[in-house]
Amino acid sequence: MESRAIVRIALLAAVIATLGMVPSIVLPIAMGVPITAQTLGVMLAGIVLGPRHGALAVLLFLFVVLLGAPLLSGGRGGLGVLFGPSVGFLLGFAPAAFVSGLVMAQLKTRPVFAAALVAAIAGGILVEYACGILGLMAMARMSLPQALAAIAVFVPGDLLKALATAFVAEASHRSYPAAIVSRS
Repeated sequence: MESRAIVRIALLAAVIATLGMVPSIVLPIAMGVPITAQTLGVMLAGIVLGPRHGALAVLLFLFVVLLGAPLLSGGRGGLGVLFGPSVGFLLGFAPAAFVSGLVMAQLKTRPVFAAALVAAIAGGILVEYACGILGLMAMARMSLPQALAAIAVFVPGDLLKALATAFVAEASHRSYPAAIVSRS
């Protein structure tokens, strides 16, 4: 792996960590799973870096969190995050970034905004929610209908994050076409 790729991976991991500084919103219906800005960073990682490097950026971020760095929203970090109701969402970060990058690469002939929006929804919402639902079912002992009802509260915000991701991807591509790996 060349040093430029390593720097980009570290940079996107830092972006995800920085988005953890945005205050989270905890709603009781979601069993303590917070609404955070960090999924926006996960979407961006896959779309900007591609599937493999995007997933590596997320894995780097999660590794640092599991070492104890309080980089998750609300200042959470350490191994204890693996035993809460949000574990499915956290473990879903890497597959979400991978799928976002994969979809973005498959849509490389489409306009950047549209491709990034579809990629963000596919990875950052569909894949992320699938993992989150499994985590809620396991850790909060919810049934599938209960878990689906609990995550419904996240949909509007995540659609806004997908739109924001598409705008950032479009702006990045216009100002520096090589910013998005699948487009260069």
